[in-house]
Amino acid sequence: MFKVSPLRKRQFIGGIVGIILGGLICFILTLDVSEKYVSIGPMNAGHNDMSCVACHADAKGNLIQQIQSNISHAVGARAHGVDFGTKDVTVNNCLECHDRPNDRHPNHRFSEPRFKEAIKVIDATTCITCHSEHHGERVSVASIDYCMNCHQELVVENDPLDVSHQKLIANKQWTTCIQCHDFHGNHKYEVPTSLKDTLPMHTLQKYFDGGEDPFGNDKKYKGLSELDWLKKTKNK
Repeated sequence: MFKVSPLRKRQFIGGIVGIILGGLICFILTLDVSEKYVSIGPMNAGHNDMSCVACHADAKGNLIQQIQSNISHAVGARAHGVDFGTKDVTVNNCLECHDRPNDRHPNHRFSEPRFKEAIKVIDATTCITCHSEHHGERVSVASIDYCMNCHQELVVENDPLDVSHQKLIANKQWTTCIQCHDFHGNHKYEVPTSLKDTLPMHTLQKYFDGGEDPFGNDKKYKGLSELDWLKKTKNK
């Protein structure tokens, strides 16, 4: 009669225990209560109550199919790879909740040929360039002088400012743009006509870091709550 060695027996038991523990861990990590442990960082300001599935939809196919497709792509048997686990988050995910008809800087506009050079410096075709998620902040762009990439030749007729736009541009005072103007143009507030009345840089930085909105909370279009988003996607 074939006798199993103690070593083989321990290896077999260890393998079974490993499979059970691995499956249990995978199951636990898929539960809603485990989302904060799976997330790569804190949600951005305003997204605190959102669940992962609001942005991270399941990728097509099951796990085995996704692995097979990506292996085929790696060895050249398939033209394109596929999303693994969850779909990549794109600008379309953001627009499901933040689609504003009055947007002064809609993402699609920056796909026009005239912005070809500008997006090499700051890719405004996607939201995450300025609003990178999982950093617990509101705006993550490195420098607040980004207006310089498109408005070097700006001309304002009947300029209402006490210091003209032309002079501000000549002096490269690009941070004054966001001190006066809401980038997306969605806030209802009176734009100052004097530089002394503009928003201080330290106030803006606190806002970018997730603090109180210095432009006010009165907006023309508000982003959807997750409940409204669920209703919207259910009706598609």
